[in-house]
Amino acid sequence: MKKIAICGGIGSGKSTVCQMFAERGAAIYDSDSRAKALMHESAELRAALIAEFGEECYADGALNRPYLAEKVFGSEEQLARLNSIVHPAVKADFLAWAEEQEGDFCILETAILFESGFDAVVDASVAVLAPMPLRVERAMKRDNATKEQIEARIKAQMSDDELMRRADFAIVNIHLEDVEKDVAELAYRFKMMTNE
Repeated sequence: MKKIAICGGIGSGKSTVCQMFAERGAAIYDSDSRAKALMHESAELRAALIAEFGEECYADGALNRPYLAEKVFGSEEQLARLNSIVHPAVKADFLAWAEEQEGDFCILETAILFESGFDAVVDASVAVLAPMPLRVERAMKRDNATKEQIEARIKAQMSDDELMRRADFAIVNIHLEDVEKDVAELAYRFKMMTNE
């Protein structure tokens, strides 16, 4: 079973590409939603977060996201500490999940493949790219956010140039019919990799 990462910045269309792979039978692991779930479900992770950031991390048994965001926002050091707690838990969860999947390959969907070190646990990576104005428009619509908010989030992420340099493959997500062709081609290639 090959493990393939689909990465890309906000508004690039990672989820659309993952959906197309899912339609071809690939199981998809959404690292963002799993990280959120693990912060709720894992007693070990909960204890580590409380030890690092205080009891206020959880309110009424649920993760206090605004509090945690406030703690780490604008502080690279605090964000790095949060990531050093959450990323290993997500990585272990992904690897356990991948062991249970069937088929030729499974997909890890992540916005921070290289920043998190998850590139070390996959067999290949695909960067999903799109022009900046299109990314901003998509993300504004999806997140009900302002242009300035989205641009600030994009600025905080790895650039498309850097992603393209580091990923094994790239898909430019502008026209869906072109993306469909690229996904079909890559799905075939990943299937062949598995059988090598």
